[in-house]
Amino acid sequence: MPLYSSDYQPRFIFKNGHISTIYSGLFREVEGVQQIRERLELADGDFLELDWSFARKKTDKVVVLLHGLEGNAQRPYMLGSAKYLNTKGLDCCSVNFRGCSGETNRLFRSYHSGATEDLDAVVQYILSDKKYRSIFLKGFSLGGNMALKYLGERTVPKSIKGAIGISVPCDLHDSLLQLLKFKNTLYAKRFKNHLIAKLEEKKKSFPELLSDSDIKKIKTLKDFDDLYTSKAHGFKDAIDYYNTCSSQQFLANIKTPTLIVNALNDSFLGRNCYPLKEAEVNPKLFLNLPKYGGHVGFPDAQNLSYPEKIGYKFLKETF
Repeated sequence: MPLYSSDYQPRFIFKNGHISTIYSGLFREVEGVQQIRERLELADGDFLELDWSFARKKTDKVVVLLHGLEGNAQRPYMLGSAKYLNTKGLDCCSVNFRGCSGETNRLFRSYHSGATEDLDAVVQYILSDKKYRSIFLKGFSLGGNMALKYLGERTVPKSIKGAIGISVPCDLHDSLLQLLKFKNTLYAKRFKNHLIAKLEEKKKSFPELLSDSDIKKIKTLKDFDDLYTSKAHGFKDAIDYYNTCSSQQFLANIKTPTLIVNALNDSFLGRNCYPLKEAEVNPKLFLNLPKYGGHVGFPDAQNLSYPEKIGYKFLKETF
């Protein structure tokens, strides 16, 4: 089994998974990242916003960064990764998923954990420019699941040399069950409120598809996925969405060197989100399972995160 040994030993306070998660999501500040925004028009009439940041010297290597649920390219974990990778000589394309750039997307659909068609559109756009010879993927949480599913469900371009998934809910239903537990009440409520606010905006453009009474029925994240995510994206219901889009079932097929960094004290992840069995049969799939880190947390010295350092080390081996 390809296991990446973990030497992550945070300060005592950050050994608490919740503190690690909250600090990294709400209080970490990353400055000095200059981004240039570009709109990518999609074949179905919608769009993605790409925020580019560049290394000091010209390079033929680019990292595509994918954010988590209700994130964007300006979240601290996205900026932190872009800044660190830029200093190491790699360009970064930070993707804002549909409706996550500060502007409501055009269609009734939006983004979800398995929307690999959008990731492929970004990859194909980068390849069409012919500037980059090597592409790397780095996804966080929902974005990590998307990247892993993409790598395992199809034959990917040879230019994709490596990938990293951070705090990946490889089994979406298992992760949902964790989020519905009391220990994650505040996180789940925050996610739900953000999603409902976006649904209220969506209702203005599609009143025939959404009603106030429908939205009032949403009490949990699963309710949201039953009412909107599944119906807007062609799934039967929430369970069908989770089963279809979980990356776990695609991990054995990945042929690109891929590293998953999932903390053992991540309150968002259940047992099925630690793909030990899948790694046993796939020499291209590497696991790094630190004892600490929380969910997309991992605070480390010098305002870095542990996955930023270990992730670059892994990618460098694939250059």
